[in-house]
Amino acid sequence: MRFHIPEAKKLVHEATIPIRWGDMDAMGHVNNTVYFRYFEIARLDWVYKVCGGWQGSTQGPVIVNAFCNFLRQLEFPGDVLARFYVTNPGRSSFDTYLTIERTDQPGIVWAEGGAKMVWTDYATRKSVPLPEALRAQIGP
Repeated sequence: MRFHIPEAKKLVHEATIPIRWGDMDAMGHVNNTVYFRYFEIARLDWVYKVCGGWQGSTQGPVIVNAFCNFLRQLEFPGDVLARFYVTNPGRSSFDTYLTIERTDQPGIVWAEGGAKMVWTDYATRKSVPLPEALRAQIGP
């Protein structure tokens, strides 16, 4: 089953990430769990640029679901381009979507996925309103 990626989404960030030798598994291709790491790198890179770090803060992002559609097998060596999109802003959450391409084969999507992010108060473990800087990037 392939998860649906909505047409109405806003590109907010791109990250180039090297494919490391250790990303591959015994089958000679990038392990499926590593795609989620590529997504995480792009997602956190964007949040840090927009909000600054939240380490030591009482609030921050929590992922409540995540998915990946594996379209092609990535292999070492090379770099991937992760394109990061946002949509569906709510009071405390928004949806994210990502695509993965190889930089040496632009325009060919190797994987696509996404996650719902919820801004959370870590002490109470309850959702709180999105920071204004983040909301400004996502939209109304």
